[in-house]
Amino acid sequence: MSSRDVVLGRIRRALADVPRSEAPDGVPVAREYERAHVPDGPGASGALVDLLAENLADYRALVHRTDGDGLPLLLCRLLLERGSGTVLVPPGLPPWWLKAADATRIHDRAGSTPRELDAVDSVVTGCAVAIAETGTIVLDGGPDQGRRRITLIPDHHICVVRVPGQVVASVPQALERLDPARPLTWISGPSATSDIELDRVEGVHGPRTLEVVLLTE
Repeated sequence: MSSRDVVLGRIRRALADVPRSEAPDGVPVAREYERAHVPDGPGASGALVDLLAENLADYRALVHRTDGDGLPLLLCRLLLERGSGTVLVPPGLPPWWLKAADATRIHDRAGSTPRELDAVDSVVTGCAVAIAETGTIVLDGGPDQGRRRITLIPDHHICVVRVPGQVVASVPQALERLDPARPLTWISGPSATSDIELDRVEGVHGPRTLEVVLLTE
């Protein structure tokens, strides 16, 4: 008998006197729990964006705000300040976002090796949704985000969040917008880990620097 069989047997014996539900299959699961802990109704979008910015900063992301007119120059400045000579570009990234940037565009290709991606200075993407309560950005591999690996290997990631349209209050609200069949990447600040002595090391599992641009639409 395997360890698995032993554990399952113990569970069955522990539940032997618990009556089984007579509810038929397909009955919807009750969702009466509180779905958000901050106001998220009409008129709360500005507060949600502010909360998102605050929590992103708590996770050591660098947060910028701009509108459509200012986005190309802002991205150009961020790349120049980083000294980026190359920038990785997903296939569906709006071309006007980088129209002011001089960096050489590197396109997302299936054949790119990890070594080639590691040599790229920066990557610019959009996102699928951003969560205000947790300061989390979610990518789903959409056209303006590209493959998961292009945001995990380069050391500098600039992510553009369209606000308020892509901002939700909570994780349950974000899940309603996401397709679980897609390759989801949940990002809360730059890559970081800590050892048993709580020494923080950044850049181990992804970008050492995350910059988030809140683009007002």
